[in-house]
Amino acid sequence: MVYQYVAYNDNGEIVKGKLSATNEEVATEQLNYAGYQAITLKPFTPLISLNKLVASLSPAKPAEIIFFYRQLAMLLESGIDITACLELLQGQASNRTLRKALGDVISDLRSGNQLSAALSKHPQVFPPVYCRLMGVGEQGGNLELVLKQIADYMEKEVDTVKHVKSALMYPIITSVVTLAVIGVLAVFVLPTFGSLYNSLGIDLPPLVGILIATTGTIQDYGLYIALAALILAGLALIYIKTPNGRYKWDRFILSLPLVGRIRHISELARYCRSMSLLFSSGLPINEAISLIVEGSGNRAMAKALADVQQDMVKGEGLSRPMVKNRLFLPMMVQMVKVGEETGNLDVTLLAVARSYEAEAEDKTRSLVALIQPAMTIIMGLIVGLITLSLTSAIYAMYGQGF
Repeated sequence: MVYQYVAYNDNGEIVKGKLSATNEEVATEQLNYAGYQAITLKPFTPLISLNKLVASLSPAKPAEIIFFYRQLAMLLESGIDITACLELLQGQASNRTLRKALGDVISDLRSGNQLSAALSKHPQVFPPVYCRLMGVGEQGGNLELVLKQIADYMEKEVDTVKHVKSALMYPIITSVVTLAVIGVLAVFVLPTFGSLYNSLGIDLPPLVGILIATTGTIQDYGLYIALAALILAGLALIYIKTPNGRYKWDRFILSLPLVGRIRHISELARYCRSMSLLFSSGLPINEAISLIVEGSGNRAMAKALADVQQDMVKGEGLSRPMVKNRLFLPMMVQMVKVGEETGNLDVTLLAVARSYEAEAEDKTRSLVALIQPAMTIIMGLIVGLITLSLTSAIYAMYGQGF
């Protein structure tokens, strides 16, 4: 494996470079033998690598990772050596990325690394938060139990995502059909009638004139309009990729009506369930928060949780810093406070997670039930408006003696 390092040489100068070694300990020994004192040492990851390309083209699906964790727990419980377990699971893996990652993990285990450390080298397949949790399980001698807990947790997340996707499928199809109908009317129907009315020299009603003028403008300058829209969308996307832009975008998403509430409580539910899982496995709450912040998909929520962690280091506990930020809802704060006072923080966090998950599911169903008739009404209004405009133009023709 290739490592990149920053180190001091014998003259006190900072040097940078790369070296090949079987693991990090061997790399450190090589640097010391060469007279270097390592400052940082980490695996070298090229900007464009074959492994990254394979992982992006053939990513390991969550269901495959869940199956891997469950099978590994079952094999370990039966008394099989961990290396033999991984070799067996590698042979059964159908996904190329997962099979390649397991091959590297087996090599690292034979070099003396722990399972959690070997898996952590493949964050695109095995999330770091779960690798750290497995490290706790290895130290406590209950790795099989931890693997089952991780599989249960991931299964819950996958089921939630599937439910949301299936619930949104009908509104998405309705939206696509609505846009297609509007596009056909705007591109083919209205311009045809517009040419006919212009050739006859008819004085059109104001609404018909506006619609025909609008479609004419889109036809004449459609390419420039589309190009300008793409440029604006590209600039917006570039800004959102920046740390400040991502934070503001995530904050904006949380402030949206209906959708923002669902996203907000879903994030809180995920945080509570993750903290409960990590804390109940023996990981200190401060370290658990660090892992959750790293894996968070919402920068605004992650910053709020990082601020809580900073106040925790000062000895303020967990519930008191949460009161300072409105992103942490009152029920969560109160339940965390009860958990701290009773010593059952993992139990209360899990209860909060279940409550917020149920609320998010209920609100998602309500939102979908609201979207479906709303899209139908909007589609009917647009088509009706265009039809009414064309009908009024026909009556205008009769009124002017045509």
